[in-house]
Amino acid sequence: MMLFFLVKYLHVLGAIVILGTGSGIAFFMLMAHRTDNAEFIARTASVVVIADAIFTLSAVILQPVTGGLLMMFSATAITERWILASLALYAIAGVFWIPVVFMQIEMRDLARKAAEQQAALPERYFVLFRRWFGFGFPGFGATMLILWLMIAKPF
Repeated sequence: MMLFFLVKYLHVLGAIVILGTGSGIAFFMLMAHRTDNAEFIARTASVVVIADAIFTLSAVILQPVTGGLLMMFSATAITERWILASLALYAIAGVFWIPVVFMQIEMRDLARKAAEQQAALPERYFVLFRRWFGFGFPGFGATMLILWLMIAKPF
């Protein structure tokens, strides 16, 4: 029974980390972007890339492992509709999150180069930022829906 609660705790903690890191990254990247200061954007994006690699990636790996263990411990079938919906939403979130990681790396690199050259941010940075911003809505929205499904188990 103690193992079940430990795994459940880790599963909930993983969801908190994904949502917390995701919202924090979005906030800090948006605030840095609004300054239009290449050096500040480069520093912020550098930290964001590290945070995504350490926190988000760890939680993204942890979630299916702990979720699978919880299903096993509770004898819950993977065919339950709320679990199937959660897995589909998890895949959707991944489809949007994976490209965002690469966008953040490229935005960081573009901002670093502009800062080193004391130049304006290139148009490519702004294209990436708009795409990054847009990808956040379905990616984060899917994650929020998964959290609701975890709690409500509506069907």
